[in-house]
Amino acid sequence: MTTIEYLAQSAVPLLFIVVPVIGAFIRTRHSPSREAALETWQRWWAIGALGCGSLWMTLAFVGAPDVMATAIGFTRTPFEFEIAFANLGLAVLGFRAASASARERLTIGIGAGMFLWGAVVGHVYQWFTNGDHAPGNTGGVLVTDLLIPAVKIILARRAQRLSTSERVAPALG
Repeated sequence: MTTIEYLAQSAVPLLFIVVPVIGAFIRTRHSPSREAALETWQRWWAIGALGCGSLWMTLAFVGAPDVMATAIGFTRTPFEFEIAFANLGLAVLGFRAASASARERLTIGIGAGMFLWGAVVGHVYQWFTNGDHAPGNTGGVLVTDLLIPAVKIILARRAQRLSTSERVAPALG
């Protein structure tokens, strides 16, 4: 595999971070309030990063399990089918988070983190223990698996804090 091919394959997961960031940035340029901007960012992140990113992984693992096994540096096993449906669960949660409360979004972010951060540990273990430098093991997937739940949690916590500060702030009048 050439360097260009490696970079191209490992960059694909990063699209599920870049597109929501660009979309949310464009959409919130003239936002009427911080609350409205935060809501837009949460929806873009929920649908674009977690929802669509996880749905893409579902379709890739179900539709092209041999390709995905090669991309992560393994031979094909029933593991790909299991990962596909774990990602389908994350996709459903991501789409649900688009209209969820801050508390639900926080819970969804933590749940996604448990799976995706566990995957990060597995990828790093395979990298250092077995020298697995396949693009689906040490490429952009490490960044997305780390950042998608982290940003989801941070956005939900900010929304909770904004909501709490509005309730606590005395009315001016």
